[in-house]
Amino acid sequence: MYTYRAPLRDIRFVVHDVLDFEENYRAYGREDLKRELLEGILEEGARFAEDVLAPTNRVGDVHGLVFENGEVRTPPGFKEAYDRYCKDGWITMTADPAWGGQGLPGGFSLAFGEMLVSGNMAWRMYSGLTESAALTIAAHGSDALKRIYLPKMIAGDWSGTMCLTEAHSGSDLGILKTRAEPRADGSYAITGTKIFISAGEHDLTQNIVHLVLARLPDAPAGTRGISLFVVPKFRPDANGDAGDRNGVVCGSIEHKMGIHASPTCVMHFNGSTGWLLGKPNEGLACMFTMMNQARLGVGLQGHGLSELAWQASISYANDRLQGRAMSGAKEPGKAADPIIVHPDVRRMLLTQKAFVEGGRVLCFLTGREIDSARLNPDPQARQASNDLIAFLTPIVKGFLTEAAMEVTSLAVQIHGGHGFIRQTGVEQLMRDARITPIYEGTNGIQALDLLGRKVFGTGGRSQQMISARIVDSIRKFGGLPEIAPLAADLGRRLEQWGRLTAELGLAAKNNPDEVGAAATDYLHVSGYICLAWCWLVAAGVAAKKHAEDPSDDFYTAKLVTARHYFSRILPRVDSHAAAARAGSSGLMALTADQFAIA
Repeated sequence: MYTYRAPLRDIRFVVHDVLDFEENYRAYGREDLKRELLEGILEEGARFAEDVLAPTNRVGDVHGLVFENGEVRTPPGFKEAYDRYCKDGWITMTADPAWGGQGLPGGFSLAFGEMLVSGNMAWRMYSGLTESAALTIAAHGSDALKRIYLPKMIAGDWSGTMCLTEAHSGSDLGILKTRAEPRADGSYAITGTKIFISAGEHDLTQNIVHLVLARLPDAPAGTRGISLFVVPKFRPDANGDAGDRNGVVCGSIEHKMGIHASPTCVMHFNGSTGWLLGKPNEGLACMFTMMNQARLGVGLQGHGLSELAWQASISYANDRLQGRAMSGAKEPGKAADPIIVHPDVRRMLLTQKAFVEGGRVLCFLTGREIDSARLNPDPQARQASNDLIAFLTPIVKGFLTEAAMEVTSLAVQIHGGHGFIRQTGVEQLMRDARITPIYEGTNGIQALDLLGRKVFGTGGRSQQMISARIVDSIRKFGGLPEIAPLAADLGRRLEQWGRLTAELGLAAKNNPDEVGAAATDYLHVSGYICLAWCWLVAAGVAAKKHAEDPSDDFYTAKLVTARHYFSRILPRVDSHAAAARAGSSGLMALTADQFAIA
């Protein structure tokens, strides 16, 4: 069984050396966010993740949840960990000081968030949803709603959810049926049933605040007729505390493949009292505040699980004795050599390492842009950061979660038969990871968002914008001898990406099905190229550090892993580009009935 250890050396490398968060904060006027403070957060966060959260991960998976009489009991240790999380102030870290928060930038918190996911992904879902719901109320709520809900949610006394999906509608929110009837006192009666509601019922907090999408009586059809409502489990009393029950009932919880310790609930709203959040019929736009953050959070989940799978794999590969090295025994005093001597095991380990360490740069890079979009004094720079975030969000969510499936699957493979049984724990990682390509918008939806809205919807400007950023990095590091071949390769891939984008754009003008046919492969092309960008920058920084201290194996490993990514993983772009160009005709050639021919 593996033991999680926060990868502080690599997190520091990305935060300080590759992305230089401290210098960025200084440029934004946040001189208080010095390296020493950031270091302190990382070190204490690592202790919390390792000592408090990680011990609950296996317990949560095995014990699961108890559902009785509409109530959910979380696994042993979960309540204690949550209380500690709140008591130590972690839950208030990025919230507005006006409502009890510490006001730290949200982008940097991704480094802490990674450790929470690796410590216990299922547990992290409770606090993560609450933070996103509070952000949505802060962005769109009236002063009255903010005064009632934000202090309680930011302190962790009340938790939050988002309630979108209905059994008949799935991702097609335009056909949802939940109703909102106006009342004389300005509130609304919310009636309907929502499914797949994470943390919809639990015993960690005094109250649960649901953000519910519903239709007003005179609402237009489709997504233009959706409004957003705040619907608490207990109505606030005159003092702002949890008062009477509010007609919100958990009907059941799902029995799932993974994340066993996170309740996925069927929630019934039976004339529940709700209050409008934002403007009538603009609920989907308000909810996207939460959904966009959640999508980045899901990408971080994929990355955090990948880190855990990598740690389990490298530990096992060094300990497991099996066979002899083809070049001769490496451990002649033992019955066999450790499996890490075998080239195919090395291939799997290096592939894991490449996805994990490159994915960390991509996640934290997106976090740095989030901080720029909120703190940068230059309005043009803020807009550029917002544009970059919009482009990267479906890649972080879609590509890194697909990578998590590969990395966790490789962990099972490296463990062999022991990986397929529960004893080692790696099969849990693969089960937990499987939800990440599905929820918060399936990866097919992310792919359509990327190609249809972010690329074609901007006339290709977004792809050209990020390409320009990559060209800047090629110019910055391409002159280093160790980096020059990688820079040249990435330059060729950029040209390939541009040609593919133009060709698909022309095809889509003649046939809209071409967008859907090419979208998933285009997302993969984009993901592999963006990860190559991250590796180019990381390798360039490592090359400079290595020149200063050739004896430091950390930087040697960076350069070797970067070369592995470029030589063995980046060429996957060719097959995905070919598939994207194949068009829609082959996919649409069969009728629905012809698929079922025996």
